[in-house]
Amino acid sequence: MSGGSEHGAVGIVLVSHSAAVAEAVAELAKGLAGGGGTVRVAAAGGTADGGLGTSSELVTAAAHTVDRGAGVAVLADLGSAVLTVKALLADGDELPGNTRLVDAPFVEGAVAAVVSASTGARLDEVEAAAAEAYAYRKV
Repeated sequence: MSGGSEHGAVGIVLVSHSAAVAEAVAELAKGLAGGGGTVRVAAAGGTADGGLGTSSELVTAAAHTVDRGAGVAVLADLGSAVLTVKALLADGDELPGNTRLVDAPFVEGAVAAVVSASTGARLDEVEAAAAEAYAYRKV
């Protein structure tokens, strides 16, 4: 794998309808990646008032928090979370310039993304590792 930009590792944002789920998946992914090393991982779960749902403001803040110039990979749990991220990307000016919605399973994809980013992988490589998690078989 080629190294990330000179600015740092690819940042990861986990968008869930539940703050608790987003935070738990972030902790799991960082833990399985040996603490996440230099990877910034942010949970953007629930609504601004703590309810279930998604918040474009929380997603935007999380993306800016993890952005170091190497890109931001965003993974979302369910349909409206995906739509929230797609709307932000379509607006074009609310998220860091090199932000990408990654089509991957939420938990397995998050772990793969954080592990990959912790090796210095570029955004394309982080996205591929997360998407590859669709092939993980449990039986």
